[in-house]
Amino acid sequence: MELIGALLFLLSVMLIIGVLATKFSSRLGLPALILFLLGGMILNQFMYFENVQLTQFIGTLALIIILFDGGTQTKWGKMRPILGPAGSLATLGVLITTFVTGAAAMYILDFSLLEGLLLGAIIGSTDAAAVFSVLGNKNFNKRLTATLEAESGSNDPMAVFLTVTLIEMIQIPDMSIWAAVGSFFQQMGLGLAIGLILGKISIYVINHIKLDTSSLYPILAMGAAILTYAATDYLGGSGLLAVYVMAVFVGNNDLTHRFSILRFNEGFAWMMQIIMFTLLGLLVFPKQLTNVFWDGILIAIILMFIARPVAVFISMLFMKYNLKQKLFISWAGLKGAVPIVLATYPIIEGIESHDLIFNTVFFVVLISALVQGSTLSWLAEKLGLSGDDDDGHASIELINLGNTDSEIMKITIPKRAPAINTSLIDLTLPEDTLIIGITRDKKLLIPTGSSVIEKGDTLYVLGDKESRKKAKLTLLGNTERSEK
Repeated sequence: MELIGALLFLLSVMLIIGVLATKFSSRLGLPALILFLLGGMILNQFMYFENVQLTQFIGTLALIIILFDGGTQTKWGKMRPILGPAGSLATLGVLITTFVTGAAAMYILDFSLLEGLLLGAIIGSTDAAAVFSVLGNKNFNKRLTATLEAESGSNDPMAVFLTVTLIEMIQIPDMSIWAAVGSFFQQMGLGLAIGLILGKISIYVINHIKLDTSSLYPILAMGAAILTYAATDYLGGSGLLAVYVMAVFVGNNDLTHRFSILRFNEGFAWMMQIIMFTLLGLLVFPKQLTNVFWDGILIAIILMFIARPVAVFISMLFMKYNLKQKLFISWAGLKGAVPIVLATYPIIEGIESHDLIFNTVFFVVLISALVQGSTLSWLAEKLGLSGDDDDGHASIELINLGNTDSEIMKITIPKRAPAINTSLIDLTLPEDTLIIGITRDKKLLIPTGSSVIEKGDTLYVLGDKESRKKAKLTLLGNTERSEK
């Protein structure tokens, strides 16, 4: 019982300190993950922890939740125009970063070619948790934000594939490269297909099942995300890609209890980040980091100033991004949990240089998050990329009214919506559909027949589920369709 009490006390301290750390990190302009990792390293001085398998399991679970949270909040209307650039960065960009960084690691750390490439693959992808947390609260250019979020959400599968493949090539020297190429297309194809299929099934189940309490719907949605990963991984596909595709699909369709699901996801994702980064910090012994201090700094410099920019400029060679935008994307290649979780793979597989790889990766992640994460806002202002105009997309949220056929739609009116400058009495809404509230400039307005709808208004529309499509068409026209 004393051990259980001690573990619960440790967990409570981790969560409380983690929450408080987010407050200080925003004031200091640092990514919260820095403080979580440092907190784990400090706890390491008072307790011994080396359960790599448990850390890898919790890290994978955390990545599933973080990708599900980020994907459900990604707007398809913003993402669709940048699928090409994001896809190129997530595949070709990761591959180029792997080779450039791997070549440098060969000479700096005296690695073999495969060991150097393994290190490059592990730190080759941008991290979804770091990117979502840094970009989510900043007023950056919307197109660049969408590009970086889509890249970070979709490049983890490439990094995982390269890491696993290179470990197999180290262990099986005569492994065929063509088998690896075939495996890549299989994993990505299955991940995309299963993500779409299970996303559609998840929407149908959530919208049609009648649960006794609304608090169960977020758990149902989270269970669907974890099932998507497990099923895809079992069938030989990329589980992380499937989760992100499923999340984007779910987040961009009509969804009952959307508000409670998104808020639950956000809180749960933060909790898993705190636990994951703290456990990853516990695996590190500060004294061992001193052995890779100068080598780690040199690799981090090469990664930030050479490998990432080269990867960005080559993979976006013929795309409509100007020099300033490419420079910003180059600097926004934040590293975080994914590289450290991937660095546990060589440890579990018994790769000879696993300790040096793990400590180097940890050091590179610290430098990347500290330097790049804290200077993104400053760089955006210097390049004139901070802020953007209204994106013109509608925001729709469904609020279920228990076991009834009615619901409340929370609809934000975008520019070009046909209902703008129209009084409520002149709207041709379906029968038994009523606008019960309007919020404008953070003020609640009680609607009357003479109330006029303005751009940016949020309307609360009460009606039955069957009239949902007609009400949306009256208020939004084709602007809502274009978002999807």
